[in-house]
Amino acid sequence: MARVGLYGGSFNPVHLGHLRTAIEVRAAAQLDEVWLVPAHRPPHKDPREVAPATDRLAMVEGAVAGVAGLRAEPIELERSGPSYSFDTLRLLRRRHPTHDFAWILGFDAFHDLPTWHRYRELVAETDFIVTARPPHEVSHGANASLFRSLPIAVQREFCYAEDVGWYTHDSGHRLEFLPVTRLDISGSALRAGVARGSSIRFLVPDAVYLYILDHGLYRSRT
Repeated sequence: MARVGLYGGSFNPVHLGHLRTAIEVRAAAQLDEVWLVPAHRPPHKDPREVAPATDRLAMVEGAVAGVAGLRAEPIELERSGPSYSFDTLRLLRRRHPTHDFAWILGFDAFHDLPTWHRYRELVAETDFIVTARPPHEVSHGANASLFRSLPIAVQREFCYAEDVGWYTHDSGHRLEFLPVTRLDISGSALRAGVARGSSIRFLVPDAVYLYILDHGLYRSRT
């Protein structure tokens, strides 16, 4: 059975922090592949600040082209309405019954888990791999102080298992903290840089940099 990491997000735009996380998590968690899943309509984002989904998918495709073990997954562009992780996971499991999926996300997104659609069912159906996201840092193991900073609703879903070094859910699925190289790059800072005419080269892959230039993305409308 192939073990695949699902790395969702708006990727607005995809940048080197995303890609470095993907390849490091793939190696550390011994995943066969990591699929980057651009959201069609990110539920927690202002749609006025998000580039068209087709552009964001195209940038992800360009960013991972030729990178072993990484691929763009367009499934969320097939559906209208908000892009809910629970629905995406259910559909991918039907399409790929021989795959075992794990959800990859930064600590900031994991902290907001109780705001996710059907989050309690989601944690019962997949593993979670939580990485560092500035200003937070994670390490292998319990990360006790960080875990205690999570909403009580999240803490109640997991119990730390000393023998294996990660948190477990009653379903048998697990929550694992994985440290990755901290690259303090954010989509909002990149968009602001483009809007004011600053160069974002070497913060995004060359294919993404050229796509943004060629398609006039994120330019100031004032």
